[in-house]
Amino acid sequence: MMNNTTTTPPPPPPPPPSQLQLEEQKANSNSSSSSRSKSYILLLVVNYLFLFVGSVSASLLSKFYFNHRGSSRWVATWVQCAGFPLLLFPIFLPYYLFKCTERPPFSQFTTKIFALSIFVGLLLGVNNLLFSWGNSYLPVSTSSLLLSSQLVFNLIFSVIIVKQRITFSNLNCVILLTLSSVLLGLSSTHDKSPDLPKFKYFIGFFCTVGAGLLFALYLPIMEIIYKKVYCYAMVMEMQLVMEIAATALACVGMASDGGYSEMKRESERVFDKGPTVYWLTVLGNVVTWQLCFMGTAGMVFLTSSITGGICMTAILAMNVIGGVVVYGDPFNGVKAVSTVLCAWGFCSYVYGMYVKIKKKNKTNQEKEEEKNNNNNHNHQPLQGMEMIQIVTNS
Repeated sequence: MMNNTTTTPPPPPPPPPSQLQLEEQKANSNSSSSSRSKSYILLLVVNYLFLFVGSVSASLLSKFYFNHRGSSRWVATWVQCAGFPLLLFPIFLPYYLFKCTERPPFSQFTTKIFALSIFVGLLLGVNNLLFSWGNSYLPVSTSSLLLSSQLVFNLIFSVIIVKQRITFSNLNCVILLTLSSVLLGLSSTHDKSPDLPKFKYFIGFFCTVGAGLLFALYLPIMEIIYKKVYCYAMVMEMQLVMEIAATALACVGMASDGGYSEMKRESERVFDKGPTVYWLTVLGNVVTWQLCFMGTAGMVFLTSSITGGICMTAILAMNVIGGVVVYGDPFNGVKAVSTVLCAWGFCSYVYGMYVKIKKKNKTNQEKEEEKNNNNNHNHQPLQGMEMIQIVTNS
């Protein structure tokens, strides 16, 4: 006698998505990708505007300060980092006022990131001090020539530290911008002052070289650290800690060397526009330098350290044009060629970035479409197979 037992068939698979549903999924995917791309471009543009406006304005205000008999190296150092309270607005307003983020400020700020921020901040403070001391001793031509090497060192450090791939776009840009900076230095009519002692000249020389090397090293180090950062808000939080550390270093130096009394004396007796204009100039420098460093940090986070260095070097030509427009500085043929080289190098790099971003977005979109197609294929019903299993027991 044979017993046949038939199992209950499994439930039928879900019906495949309709053509309308597939189109909706594809549209939502494309819309999400497009929205992320637009937000990225907007944030990139805002940060570059901060860098551009901050750098050009700080250059013009610094020249105004020195043109009217200001000469304190400590003031030039302190104003570069003392604007850190401005960072409290982009850190706290999005969460407490605008309610546009669910992440509380400093909620993911680990002890390691805090320690790294302090270390880099002290490094930045030393860089500010070297830069100010170098500028106080060297003529414009020598300073420009020495600082023009910064971009080359930045590319070298980026290749070594963050494994930056050398492409025609970035190499061409580095060469053109370096040539532009060298021409700016050679076009300067300022020579070494005969009243400047030789040892002070060498102090300025090595301080300027040190400042260029430190900043060229600072950018790729920040790129490495930013890879452990979750969002742009954390970049601003790190920047706040770094600026506080740099300001603390500058304040200690000022207190030990009589910098505060020097500021008071300079505002009341030396600056020829009076105390009110003096303190407004100092305040303007504080704000514009902070915008410059905010923009630099954002550019490194959103792109790369070499891009941040290229953008900062490209603005040197804009500083020259600003001096011509605001102060009536002479604009000769060498400066014109330098400006053209700068614009050529920067525009070629921006175009290369645009092509790279466009290619990356296309690749991501193709991956999302392939993923959706694979999911849709898995929902197709199995055909030509019996879903009923018969077990025969004899």
